[in-house]
Amino acid sequence: MHAAQYLKRFFESQSGSFSRKTYSKGDILLHQGEIEKKIYIIQSGAVRAVYRNENEEFTIRFGYKNSVITSLSSFLRKEPSSFSIEVIRKSDIIQLSGSSFQKATESNPEFKNFYQLILEELITQQMEREIDLLTSSPLHRYRRVILRSPALFNEIPAKYIASYLRMSPETLSRLRKIDLNQVSE
Repeated sequence: MHAAQYLKRFFESQSGSFSRKTYSKGDILLHQGEIEKKIYIIQSGAVRAVYRNENEEFTIRFGYKNSVITSLSSFLRKEPSSFSIEVIRKSDIIQLSGSSFQKATESNPEFKNFYQLILEELITQQMEREIDLLTSSPLHRYRRVILRSPALFNEIPAKYIASYLRMSPETLSRLRKIDLNQVSE
């Protein structure tokens, strides 16, 4: 069973311990420096995790339909988050408090397995992201993201994908016009 299916069943079993809310573009789910206390599942719309320093901002992760997002290290360690989570398209989001989630996973083996599945997916995605960051060729990074997440361009505005891929929007636009089957690096 996919994580989103487990999560749907989980939320159905936890009546009263979660909330559904519609957010507008520009709303912030978590500010950089806050301690994460929730887990979010995106029902529709899109969000991004963004790291900001004094001079720049970097998109480091996306959440869109049927995906789970949180600041995992902040959530687990109860330490300030190193990034913000912001809404980039009007979004319907289910939020579950960390304490409710923890109680349910401790008392129900099926949901403990679900939690394990979420962690495995997040770790795998993080490793893929690290490889992307080590890849110097914009074309190679673009190819990798298309293979991993073919629906990404239907869900996320291109300017945020360009930030995620560490390239300018113009470079991404040029790459999107290339027939990737006809090009070798």
